[in-house]
Amino acid sequence: MQDNLLLLKRVHEGEKEALEELVKDNMGLVKHCVSRFLGRGVEYDDLMQIGAIGLVRAARAFSFDYGCAFSTYAVPLIVGEIKRYLRDDGTVKVSRGIKSRAVQLMHKREELLNRGMDEPSLSELAALCGISVEEAAEAMAATGPVASLSYAAEEDSSPLESYLTDNEDPDSTLCEHLALGEAIRKLTPLQQKIVYLRYQRDLSQSDVGRVLALSQVKVSREEKKILALLKTYMSDS
Repeated sequence: MQDNLLLLKRVHEGEKEALEELVKDNMGLVKHCVSRFLGRGVEYDDLMQIGAIGLVRAARAFSFDYGCAFSTYAVPLIVGEIKRYLRDDGTVKVSRGIKSRAVQLMHKREELLNRGMDEPSLSELAALCGISVEEAAEAMAATGPVASLSYAAEEDSSPLESYLTDNEDPDSTLCEHLALGEAIRKLTPLQQKIVYLRYQRDLSQSDVGRVLALSQVKVSREEKKILALLKTYMSDS
């Protein structure tokens, strides 16, 4: 514990080497957490990488005022990172290549933040990893939360589903979801990307604009157009 505390002090002072040493010294802790999630269709090395990201976040967020051992604080964050990855991985099936790019992007982000730099944009991360912005957005979706139709849009308190139907009968929910899927497939590729980034990736309009090289105003206008189209398509189905 004492060694961890000394390293953590150096980490909070911005020493990159201290963070690397702390992670190396605590990989046994990550391994212990990972052992609880083996046999779920995800490779061991992938789980270790995701667990290491949780460890890094724990190191950066730890406070000496907590009055507990670093390992006690870190375990829930490591386990939570792995659980989120497994949950999202089970929701949307993605290829191993996309998962690997997502891990690479997250590592690069942590590396930049550890250097004391500002939160990097997706386009900056994509350039550093040698991939396109669209590839980066697709990869990050592999580890991001999936929003439901209950998600409330940024500028409005109403959830997405309220734009698409006036039917409040709970028995019709499944049919509405199927109809929504069909309606989305009728949108243009750009419109589908906006829906994907806004309501599945849960990005703000400004972030969507950065990903797609559009202004926030353009994204807002397109989103209003998309919602109108979806409602029309669903009423015709």
